[in-house]
Amino acid sequence: MDPKSAGDLQALLSLYKQNPTLLRAKQLSFLRDSLDSMGDIISGFQRIEAFPLRLRKEEGKPADQPTSDESDLEMEEEGVIKPDEDDPQEMGDENLEMTNDMKTEAEQKKEEAYAALEEGELQNAIDLFTEAIKLNPKSSHLYANRASIFVRMQKPNAAIRDCNKASELNPEDGQAYKWRGKAHMLLGHWEEAAEDLALGCIWDYDDDTNALLKEVQPKALKMVEHHTKHNRRRTLKKIQKIQERLDWTKYILEEQERAQTGENTWQWMVRICRRYLDFFMAVIDPRIILAWLDVTWNPENISKYRGNHKFMKFIGQVE
Repeated sequence: MDPKSAGDLQALLSLYKQNPTLLRAKQLSFLRDSLDSMGDIISGFQRIEAFPLRLRKEEGKPADQPTSDESDLEMEEEGVIKPDEDDPQEMGDENLEMTNDMKTEAEQKKEEAYAALEEGELQNAIDLFTEAIKLNPKSSHLYANRASIFVRMQKPNAAIRDCNKASELNPEDGQAYKWRGKAHMLLGHWEEAAEDLALGCIWDYDDDTNALLKEVQPKALKMVEHHTKHNRRRTLKKIQKIQERLDWTKYILEEQERAQTGENTWQWMVRICRRYLDFFMAVIDPRIILAWLDVTWNPENISKYRGNHKFMKFIGQVE
């Protein structure tokens, strides 16, 4: 619509707001007729929203009930704790220009931290490792060592932050992955725990970590299967709702076409819908919908459907 037409329409609406009886003027009979036709269209599409429930009642089927994705997932929670919510620990200044004396002092603090750890003074050991990190903030081992104490103190989130920093500084630091995997175990993050423990074994193998990995893997696999099943279920529900609305739209179109005898706005919409019949037929095909959802989630997956003429034609109409 050009700016002048839009301005004229806005002026007309302003006049109507000031004097609603203006719509009864004989000169505006064409506008009354148009609004009546549009009222039929709007009420028809409003009924589309209620159609799925109505259809189920007619068929004797219960309406959809909300379900929990976790309802059928039974997972052992032994050893799982609530996440710690302490303020983030000090990480040191990455831009610090270190001297040899500072590195030497950091090593001394590390040794003192080990000694405190042997005495069971966990908080003192944390403080000493923090001082060492301030002196040498680019040492991944210092962060991994402090993370190990956080795990023993059952502060998994703090441990994960330290391990993230350690792996950022040195992606091959096996200790960082091991302790992060153990922290994820405390939180019940079985998939993340399995991935980190596996990386820990790759970069720094030991039998204890491998044993933990074997313990976590079945739980991680169960979580993957659970997520896959529910993702599939949600996708099928979306397809079902789309098809139900299309069925009701088709019903509305047929009823309106039978009810109207002359050329009017609704029949114009019927012609438009018929013009896009291929589009609606594609939407009804669950395979097309699944492919479209796949590409929507990851656009790179479109390469898998290059040879599907029907899907590519559907994509062209949607875009």
